Amino acid sequence: MNTTTAEETEACGGRLARAMPTAHPQALQIRLLGDLGAGKTTLARGFLRALGHTGPVRSPTFTLVECYAFDAVTVVHADLYRLHGAEELEGLGLRDLATAGHVWLVEWPERGGTWLPGADLDITLAAHATFHSIDIVAASAAGAQWLARAQG
Repeated sequence: MNTTTAEETEACGGRLARAMPTAHPQALQIRLLGDLGAGKTTLARGFLRALGHTGPVRSPTFTLVECYAFDAVTVVHADLYRLHGAEELEGLGLRDLATAGHVWLVEWPERGGTWLPGADLDITLAAHATFHSIDIVAASAAGAQWLARAQG
C-alpha cells in the first residue's frame, strides 16, 4: 500500500486497530520496521486513535515505553532505537506486559533481538520522494487472521 499523507498512514493504523482479534490468549505484537521518518509513529498514532485515544502520541524514544489502557486492551508502544543491546529490555518490565489483553507496537524491534515475543504482524514502512510505502506481512496464524480482517 502507498500513502501520500500522514492522514492516510494513520488510517492504515486505524484499520488494523479495528480489525484486531478480540480474544487472544497472549499478547499480540506488531513490529514496525523502517528508517527514521518512515511513518512508524504516525501509523501507531492512527492505531491508538481508532481505539479512542485523544491525546498526543509521540514516539517513546526517550521513555522507551508508553502504555495506553482501553476497556478491552492495553497498547504497549515501545521505541527501542536508543537500546544498545537486548539485555537492556529486562529492566523495563515488559515481560509483565506480554500477556493476554496487551498489544505491542514496537518500533526498531531488531534492537530487541530474540528477547521480544514473536511478532504477529511485520509492518515495513519506507519514505520515497512522493509517497510512503507500507508493506504488511503476517508472521503468525493470529497475524494472518488479523491481516485478512483488515484487508476485507
